[in-house]
Amino acid sequence: MTAIADAIVSAGTYADPAAMDALFAQLRRDDPVHRVEHPDYRPFWAITKFSDIQEVERQADIFLNAPRTFLRTLAYEERARAATGGNPALLRSLVFMDAPDHARYRKLTQAWFMPGRIRVLEEEFRALANEVIDEMADRGRSCDFATEVAPYYPVRVIMRILGVPRSDESLILQLTQEIFGSDDPDVQASRTTTASLADTVKVFSDYFRDLTADRRRHPADDLATLFARAEIDGRPMADHESISYYILVATAGHDTTSSSTAGGLLALIQHPDELRRLRADPSLLPTAVDEMVRWVSPVRHFFRTATRDYDLRGRPVKAGDSLMMCYPSANRDEEIFDDPFTFRADRPMNGHIAFGYGPHLCLGMHMARMEMRIFYEELLRRVADVGLAGEPAWLASTNVGGLKRLPIHFSMA
Repeated sequence: MTAIADAIVSAGTYADPAAMDALFAQLRRDDPVHRVEHPDYRPFWAITKFSDIQEVERQADIFLNAPRTFLRTLAYEERARAATGGNPALLRSLVFMDAPDHARYRKLTQAWFMPGRIRVLEEEFRALANEVIDEMADRGRSCDFATEVAPYYPVRVIMRILGVPRSDESLILQLTQEIFGSDDPDVQASRTTTASLADTVKVFSDYFRDLTADRRRHPADDLATLFARAEIDGRPMADHESISYYILVATAGHDTTSSSTAGGLLALIQHPDELRRLRADPSLLPTAVDEMVRWVSPVRHFFRTATRDYDLRGRPVKAGDSLMMCYPSANRDEEIFDDPFTFRADRPMNGHIAFGYGPHLCLGMHMARMEMRIFYEELLRRVADVGLAGEPAWLASTNVGGLKRLPIHFSMA
């Protein structure tokens, strides 16, 4: 099974949607709880069925986020331990936490991302969407939607909420790309800010440490002020955890939305009947947005670690074993989704788990849905036609992925 192990850990697999789908379809059919042993990684189980991932995710007391959250090589883990004094992860944000800390830290920002709070920002979001579409129109009749359009709307939204000045937009985008695309050869070749993932984290840390100091002197209505003043159990939040929270919001808060937005447009181009359906009936957009998120599944995986022996679909998971939750596979599970390899803007009861499941359900999912709905309302209203102007390309990343190139031609209405 060496070929399967190589494919699961290879970033290149995730840059080829057909290869990724074929790999996971085979595993769902033949070995849905698959033992992966590879010389460059600690062993783990690849969990590929929707119901099995739900079973694991809902039992957060048995399957923990820590100490292994992402697929990392043994060499990377050694470097991280050396840099952190023993921890295999460079950060400690919500995605690395378990109870009781997870609930305490999640509560800090939860109200900011609830529907009632973000609903009052709808017109502000719509203005930002139109601003980005204006910039798209200024490019003429063609652009790379994945790099020149899709990232700018969600990053401006999250910068507004976080309190980051617009002048630092390029820096935030570049650092985010260097974090999530660190496996991709194009990203490695284009690094302009840092030389390694650890260097990227350091630049982010220095940036947000300065922002925190500024907000302590000049508070505002933003998350930066909240983090600057935050207390956990009556004590100021530790510097490392505060910085980790900043980085989580600043990166994951827009990158996955950007990936789903770009991947959604490609899906509509490739399924022109669905594009026509949305133009004829924009009320389908909330449903279509969820289908876009399912279709792209930008978060490729998280790991969980078993605290005790557990039988999962007849396989003997031992205490201390790691499990890789393969979300793109779950969102193509033939037992859950009718015709899962077809994009359907009106897919009913779309219970995908691209936002996760259980206590670790994505904190920003309501905002992501609203952002994408608003953006597509404006895009479909203002763009008369759109098509491919070249070959799309996907990011080579085992962690978070999406399109890195989407050349399109278009005309404005």
